[in-house]
Amino acid sequence: MNASTAAIRIPDLSARPFNLVAEHTFAVQPAALYQAWTAGFDKWFAVPGSVIMTSQVNTAFFFETEFKGESDAAAKRHPHYGRFLRLIPNSLVEMTWMTGTPGTDGFETVVTVKLAPASGGTHLHLTHAGFPSAAARDRHSKAWPSVLTHLAERITNPNAR
Repeated sequence: MNASTAAIRIPDLSARPFNLVAEHTFAVQPAALYQAWTAGFDKWFAVPGSVIMTSQVNTAFFFETEFKGESDAAAKRHPHYGRFLRLIPNSLVEMTWMTGTPGTDGFETVVTVKLAPASGGTHLHLTHAGFPSAAARDRHSKAWPSVLTHLAERITNPNAR
């Protein structure tokens, strides 16, 4: 264990028991998904050029997304902050994940992405834990399936945006 691993502080989620699970099977190998979650956020999720990220345990990251809600006149900026808690190449990515309202409402949550080979592709099992309310969890429960579908489209067709 290196020094940075020993210093990792895992968030205490005990007062925030609202969690969700999302799963998706992809037609690519685990290495491609691992890369997408650690070094390729701007290729499928974040606004290009907004990502500040080094895929190392205990390092912080930042990126922005933009999307237009049903009642929005224009797309809105949504900053995301976090840090990597555990990285096992081609197998697991665990990170803290914090956004404002209407995201995690400023609370540090934990996203765990497990990757397992499946029928020539990869089965992804995502757990998002530590929401401050059922409403915050429910918003993410609705969003994650769409996000994973978007990742599947982008990872198999990298030129689309």
